[in-house]
Amino acid sequence: MTIDMRGAKGRLNRPFVGIPTFLRSDICTNLDELNADIAVLGVPTDEGSPFMAGSRFGPRALREHSLRFAAGDGFYNIDNGKHFLVDEMKNRRIVDVGDSDILPTNVEGTFENITADVRLILEKGAMPVVMGGDHAITYPVVRAFDGHGPLSVIHFDAHIDYAPFIHDLRYTNAHAFRLIRPLPFMKEMIQVGIRSLRSTQETVDDSRNDGNRVVTMGEFHALGPVGLAQLLPQDSRCYVSIDVDALDISLVPGCVSAEPNGMLYAELRDTLAAIAEHLDVVGFDFVEVNPQMDVATGVTAYLGAHTMVEFLGHICAQPRWKDRHAG
Repeated sequence: MTIDMRGAKGRLNRPFVGIPTFLRSDICTNLDELNADIAVLGVPTDEGSPFMAGSRFGPRALREHSLRFAAGDGFYNIDNGKHFLVDEMKNRRIVDVGDSDILPTNVEGTFENITADVRLILEKGAMPVVMGGDHAITYPVVRAFDGHGPLSVIHFDAHIDYAPFIHDLRYTNAHAFRLIRPLPFMKEMIQVGIRSLRSTQETVDDSRNDGNRVVTMGEFHALGPVGLAQLLPQDSRCYVSIDVDALDISLVPGCVSAEPNGMLYAELRDTLAAIAEHLDVVGFDFVEVNPQMDVATGVTAYLGAHTMVEFLGHICAQPRWKDRHAG
């Protein structure tokens, strides 16, 4: 007697088999045909990293580790006794749309492709969830929200990423938020966890003088997760950009730019949960995982996928999300 292990109820879908889409969601290879609430997009480029390459492989690693959560429908949080992402996964409302087309050495062309992809996702009524790549990719993602503003941005990072435009450099991972700030639909920007000794006073002053709120680790601890979320008005439309180096260096061996004195996982998790509850999150990215530096078990990529899955679960658990995507 043979057993059909490929049947809907028979296949076990272990993490090491099958096509590694994010959370083993359906694949959409043509954005014109996208029909989902959430579109997961990979942006595998690291030409904006001035120190060491490798984060271009981040989207693939994040997808692979996300499969460890995909054995059933959604996930269960033992601390609060709640299930998350059940409806979204059961009803196939999360779709993996593959990767933006990367044009090596043509950064502006690559950025145009990224912006075009995110614009199509937004036009189809889906929320973009973007996997980098280095942090330079946040600029072409956020600029796609023209016509979908106003928009505030919360930026988690060890670094200010507000470098001046010198030596004709403007598209590195150190420039993204200086490029984002003047976009006409931008409202407020909050930069959280900034602590690197390599962030100069000039760049910090420039960010503050442009009206941004720079939250150091000391202030972050004083505010707490809810206080941080409440820096923006209730239900503000918000894009969240998460650099893995917001977490402490001890947690993220697979990150080129990791720094000491960072967040613990629980601190970042609870803050993202508070943001999801207080604000209207309309998109987010997770960047700077470098699998080539990660230890054998891929702990940084796993931690990245874990962060994305939990944040996504909290976003979709909100009444505003359920009302918007009912049916």
